[in-house]
Formats: sequence, structure tokens, C-alpha cells
Amino acid sequence: MDRLHEIEVFVAVADAGSFAKAGTRLRISPPAVTRAILALEDRLGTRVFNRTTRSLAITDSGQRFLETARRVLADLEAAEKEAVGESAVPHGHLTITASVTFGRAALVPVVCDFLGQHPRVTASVLLLDRIVRLVDEGIDVAVRIGHLPDSPLIAKRIGAVHRVLVASPQYLAERGTPSSPADLRLHSVIAFTGLMSSREWRFLNGQRPGSVNLDPKLEFNDAVAAIRAAEMGHGITIALSYMVGEQIRHGTLVPVLETFAQPPQPVHLVYPQSRFVAPKIRAFIDFAAPRLKTGLDQLVRSTRS
Repeated sequence: MDRLHEIEVFVAVADAGSFAKAGTRLRISPPAVTRAILALEDRLGTRVFNRTTRSLAITDSGQRFLETARRVLADLEAAEKEAVGESAVPHGHLTITASVTFGRAALVPVVCDFLGQHPRVTASVLLLDRIVRLVDEGIDVAVRIGHLPDSPLIAKRIGAVHRVLVASPQYLAERGTPSSPADLRLHSVIAFTGLMSSREWRFLNGQRPGSVNLDPKLEFNDAVAAIRAAEMGHGITIALSYMVGEQIRHGTLVPVLETFAQPPQPVHLVYPQSRFVAPKIRAFIDFAAPRLKTGLDQLVRSTRS
């Protein structure tokens, strides 16, 4: 069996954490994956995976070999592209993901402008309100909001957002403006479950963290719907700053309890680690990062003006 094929299968299994998923990605059958791994282990004289019917774990030997294997495949890909003169030309299909609201508010125009400058690139934009496993789901670049856990992904920070409570001027004129977190219990609260799944609002009182349990009058699983209801004067809702920057700028929503806000959350572009980063990914990161940062900065300033 071809040695490069064995290495390719080994890396795919290590990334996917499954023989079946690796086979799907490589478009080969599970038995073919098994044969490739067995041939590799026979040639190396050691096991690269410990596997049972329920679990799969890379061995210490496999982990040591993995870095070299990735480097071999990356060098081969780079050499092939160099040979045909494509090493620096962005081309191919790019898959990008972000949350639904962030994608609509900030990402769509950036992607469209990028494609206008790179005619050999096509793109899929997946707007999903869940954490996507980039390697498993074939994603090239993702926008992540919040502190990142340790992972092999490469991250480029593009800004920060903060949680903000907002209400319409009409509502505040009729019901009054809350002056402390406890006052929220006297108000109509519109919950967005993505940010208030436990019906609890957490805040900082000086340096001391606190929380208040709320009984929402209205609840949505969609941020845009919750924000729209607040604009219509039905209560106070919670949002991330980029979601309501335009509304605050135009005066249809007003921030409340700003002095109790929690620290900002970072926003990153993330992509899988590799010695050879495809030109389409590198070009998109370089193009999108400053534009997304500018857009986020403008929206954050709107919520704190």
C-alpha cells in the first residue's frame, strides 16, 4: 500500500477521531481505512491508535508521528502548488461559519467584498448558533465569540463585544429606568435564550460579581426577534453590543445599567493549524480581520456613546 496514502489516512483519523468519519472525508470505505492503519502500524512496528468498539485514542508513538506526518503532507501540497504556479494565488472553495446574528450584521458584506477581489475563490457561509468542529465538518474559518479553550486552532483576535441591556425610550418613559440590578424584577423582561438560558442576568458591582434571577414576560430563541420586541416598547432585553449598535445610534433603543456590565468578550477568527495554510484561507484572514475589527469597533462605540 502507498506510504503517502497511509500517512494521509492516519492524519485524517487523528483529526476526525473516528475511522468512519475519516473514511467519509477521504471518500474511502471503513475497511480501507482499517487496512491503511494496519499497514502503517506494521511498517512502523508500533501501534498508532488504541481502539475498541467504543473508543479511539492516539498512542504516544502515534502522537509523536503525527507532527511529522502533518509536515510531510503540507510540504507535498506546497510543492505541488509551487510546481503549477498556484502557491500564492487564492483559489478554490472557502467555507466560513459564524453565529446567525453576527453573520448577518458583519460577515456577509466582508465575504462578498472578498469574493469580488478574488474571482478564483467561491464560498459557503454557514450561519449557525452552535459551536462547529472545524476539522470534522470541513470548515476553513470560523468566527468565535468568547474566551477560547485550549485547542490546536490558530486564532486571530479581531475585537471584543460586551453584553448590554436595552429598552426603548417609550418603555423607559412609561416604566422608569432601572437604577440597580434588583430593579429588573419590577420590569418586563424580554429574554433571548442564547444569552439568558438560565433566566439569570450576571453583573459586576464594582469588582464584585453578582446575579439576579428574572421571570421574563416574553422569551425568544432568536436575538433579532427579542431586539425587535424591545424596540416596540414591550420591555428590557439583553444583547451583545454588535447586535444593537445601529438601534442605539438611531435612538430606537437605549442602554440601561451600563455601570454593572461584565467585562468584554473577545472575538476571534479561527482556522485549523497547518504548516501550509492554503492561500484562500490566508487571503481571507488578511482581508477580513481589519474590516471586521473596524465594524465591531464602530458598533461598540455606538453602545457606549
